[in-house]
Amino acid sequence: MSHGDVQQTLSYPIPSEAALEPPAEWARLRQECPVAKVKLPSGDEAKLVTRYEDVKQVLADPRFTRQLTADDAARLTDSESGGVFNSEMSKIIPDHGEGHLRWRRLVGKWFTAKRMAALRPQMAAIAEQLIDEMVERGHPADLKASLGFPLPVYVICDMLGVPADDRDRFSRWSDMLLNLTRYTSEESTAAQMDFFTYMSGHVAAKRAEPGDDLLSELIKQSAVEGEGLSDMELLATGIGLLVAGHETTANMIGKMVSMLLADRTRWEALLADPSLVRTTVEESLRFDANAGFGLPRYLPEEAEIGGTVLPRGTTVICSMAAANRDEGAFDNAGEMDLRRSPNPHLAFGSGAHSCLGQSLARTELQVVLEVLLRRLPTLELAVPVEDLKRVEGLIVGGLAEVPVRW
Repeated sequence: MSHGDVQQTLSYPIPSEAALEPPAEWARLRQECPVAKVKLPSGDEAKLVTRYEDVKQVLADPRFTRQLTADDAARLTDSESGGVFNSEMSKIIPDHGEGHLRWRRLVGKWFTAKRMAALRPQMAAIAEQLIDEMVERGHPADLKASLGFPLPVYVICDMLGVPADDRDRFSRWSDMLLNLTRYTSEESTAAQMDFFTYMSGHVAAKRAEPGDDLLSELIKQSAVEGEGLSDMELLATGIGLLVAGHETTANMIGKMVSMLLADRTRWEALLADPSLVRTTVEESLRFDANAGFGLPRYLPEEAEIGGTVLPRGTTVICSMAAANRDEGAFDNAGEMDLRRSPNPHLAFGSGAHSCLGQSLARTELQVVLEVLLRRLPTLELAVPVEDLKRVEGLIVGGLAEVPVRW
């Protein structure tokens, strides 16, 4: 009798005892049950994939689609809005086929390594300013609220050409759009309307008077190529980039610094050799055991993965964080090695839908780390690592706060 016959259904997301540690189940699932039956918060069933090769295959295989609105697709949550994955907003930007490729080509031009390098000084200036304000308020401070959260919003505002004075409104809207539980649906809808109205005005202003920013550039391309984005697509792109680039990077800043301070020899190693920043950022992304929900995919046809045949209508959840701890893909996968190279982790996904903003996220994380090491070499956690608490959200994993002193 194979182990598959006696398999019990796990509740998903799988809770973890400690804020920075992976759930013990991951190792068992990778070894014994690489395609596991799980029950989602909605009560619906899905299959969970945890091995590196399998996750990579699912993410690259076009048969595994993002059609999570199909009649027989598993609902991720009970909430009416369905959250970020299937809001009205997400339907404006084409999610597969020619339209998606066109959208990625137009928007992707803005996220080249060259453009990111040009943004570095601006990012560093924003980080400096936020650290100044944090130091002025004194310690202990919450690094997540003081630096992690405002920084990505301010950077996106710069990219979109949003005036600095409007940053805090942006920050509030972004938080409300992403929070599935903290606000009533009336509050969320009102925030979406305000945000929408603001972005419409912003797009119109850029049409009238273009600047050196992402939206102006996209409008200009539309004029030249005649195949550019409609006003609705421009709006959705602006809001989508803000939402996608905010919560993920904000939380990752907090988690990365916590991992490095949890065992302070890591921080000391970076102080001794700041050239390790680049590989440290990659290793933090790989080692992050609290990355959030994972990526859902829907199968409109039968397919096989990891030796298991999945019937059509199956919803698959890819745990990139579990895959990133796979001993078969990484030597000493359970160790944080700041010099690890190469490091083909899956934190940004893989294949045609890999994260469009990954060069932006990498640059932000590198810059934050460089500035922190320079400005606050004595930085340390203000609480024992056991006291760090996870945010129990659904989509993006993070820490409730990151108390530090220096």
